[in-house]
Amino acid sequence: MAFNMFSGLIGLIIFALDVWAIAQIINSRAETTPKIIWIAVVALLPVVGLVAWYLAGPKSDLRLPPN
Repeated sequence: MAFNMFSGLIGLIIFALDVWAIAQIINSRAETTPKIIWIAVVALLPVVGLVAWYLAGPKSDLRLPPN
């Protein structure tokens, strides 16, 4: 019983993180095609897609100041 609740909780957390990642992808400044690809990857491969998007996805607009 405890294992079922734990696995259900992990699944719910992964689902919430995937929804958050998809919302971030939609609101990013990236072009439409990369957005669609990232959404498909995150939706079809929930854990792997989430990690891949976190590591390689669109980054913020932070820029280093000129020297």
